[in-house]
Amino acid sequence: MRCGVIVRKLGMSRVFNDIGEHIPVTVLRLEDVEVISTRSKEKDGYLAVQLGFGTRKAKHTTKPMRGVFAKAGVEPKERLAEFVVSEDALLNVGDKISVNHFVVGQKVDVVGTSQGKGFAGSMKRHNFGGMMASHGVSVSHRAHGSTGNSQDPGRVWKGKKMAGQMGNVRVTTQNLTVVKLIEDDNLILVQGSVPGSKNGIIMLSDAYKHKLPDDAPFPAGLFINNSKVVKVEEITADKVVINSDTENNDVKSDKLGGDVEA
Repeated sequence: MRCGVIVRKLGMSRVFNDIGEHIPVTVLRLEDVEVISTRSKEKDGYLAVQLGFGTRKAKHTTKPMRGVFAKAGVEPKERLAEFVVSEDALLNVGDKISVNHFVVGQKVDVVGTSQGKGFAGSMKRHNFGGMMASHGVSVSHRAHGSTGNSQDPGRVWKGKKMAGQMGNVRVTTQNLTVVKLIEDDNLILVQGSVPGSKNGIIMLSDAYKHKLPDDAPFPAGLFINNSKVVKVEEITADKVVINSDTENNDVKSDKLGGDVEA
C-alpha cells in the first residue's frame, strides 16, 4: 500500500478526449510535498509516512512545530498529514513526491472538507418532506415534526436528524479517474467533482476498491535533485540514466549511491 499526497484544489475545467467527448475535470496542484517523518512498528505501533504540503512563514509556525521541521531539514509547511503504508512502501525523510506518483487512467480516492452552507432547516439539510401546505397547518409548513420520545427515555437520541449546520464536514469521494498529468505545473486533472472549496486542501490516494496499475511507480514517484522526476524502482545502486534537458549533467547523488547522467 502506497502513501497518498496532499494537493490544493484550484477549481474545475474541462478537457476533450480523442473522440471529442467533453470531460469535466477538477484541477489539483502539488506544492512541495515532502516526507517530514515516518512511523515504525517498533516505536509507534504502526507504519505510516507523514507528508508536509506547501510553505508557511516561520513567524506563523509554533515553536514545537519549528523543531519538527528543523529535524526533518525542511521549511515550515502549511499542512501535515499521515498516510498508512505497507513496510515496502516506506519513504525516506526529505523525499519529494511529484505528479508522476499517479498514472493516467488510475482510480483514486479523494478526501476533503465540504463547503459550509451555514444553518439549514431539515428539509434542505436532510430532504424532509415537511408538513402539509394547508388543512390546519399554521406557520409549521417546513418544520421537522416530533423529535422526542415518551417518558422512557424522555430525551432526544444523539444523531437525530434535525436542523443545524450544513456542510463543513469531512467527505470522501471514491473511484475518480486521473485524466491528465501536467508535470511542468505540478497539476493533476481528475474526472468529476472533488469535495471542498477553491484553494482547499485535499488528500489524494490510490483507490481502495481498485487494483493499483502495473505501470504506477512503487513505492512512489519522486523528484531527484529537485530537477527531474523518475520512478523509484528505476533507481539502481550503480547508475541512473535520465533523459533531461537540464544543463547540469554530472550530479553526484549520495542518497542513491551512484551517478546521475543526462
